[in-house]
Amino acid sequence: MKTTCIQMDMRFADPAWNFDRARALIEQAVRTEAPDVILLPETFNTGFFPREGLADLADNDCETVKAEIGALAAKHRVNIVAGSVANRRADGIYNTACVFDRTGTLVASYDKTHLFTPSGEDDYFRKGDHLTAFTLDGVQCGLLICYDIRFPELTRTLALGGMDVLFLVAQWPDKRIPHLLALTKARAIENQMFVVCCNSCGKAGETQNGGHSSIHDPWGETLAEAGDGEEILSATCDLSVVAGIRSSINVFRDRRPALYDVSK
Repeated sequence: MKTTCIQMDMRFADPAWNFDRARALIEQAVRTEAPDVILLPETFNTGFFPREGLADLADNDCETVKAEIGALAAKHRVNIVAGSVANRRADGIYNTACVFDRTGTLVASYDKTHLFTPSGEDDYFRKGDHLTAFTLDGVQCGLLICYDIRFPELTRTLALGGMDVLFLVAQWPDKRIPHLLALTKARAIENQMFVVCCNSCGKAGETQNGGHSSIHDPWGETLAEAGDGEEILSATCDLSVVAGIRSSINVFRDRRPALYDVSK
């Protein structure tokens, strides 16, 4: 499975421009990379995140994502994990990620479950209430958004359901890039899976996003890592590696869940 991250520099609070830019970068990635899966960053429609007029800037129940990005998936016969968008629904605004298969069909969606309270995200967005697993080209996949990666229980729950590739979309600031790289590598090692992380770059309001999108294999080896500017990053994930490591170091068999209590 060849995965391609579009490390996008979006315009803050300018959805029309951002959708145009995402479309152009997807077209470029298809031409130059021939990927199986393309990823966009978190809240690529608005940046993370405008407080003024957020409801007006947000997509309406992901209508634009489905029309624009779903159509590109069908046109190019490529799977697309469409980052996430600020997304308006009847009961509030969510941080929502959509996944399209090669026919342009929406096969999964996920509302960010862990909102970043230091930035006040929980004052503007509603929390998601479910995890999301899906299959692309026969591969078992999961999806998280940015801050979610700091909660290992979430990734482990997905892994126990049978996940081989975790996609993470983010708007992670430059000053904490070492955390992002450490966390994605740790999740790959401890869950013996591939982790594909697509971060953004450029400024979002007063925040400088740090780029450094990365792709890690189940041994924790970094297959590819971007710099801090706009970039298209690709690597091939050899899924046979997953079975090999899980048979040689079977941490799932050796777990002792009766001793674990993470509810406190």
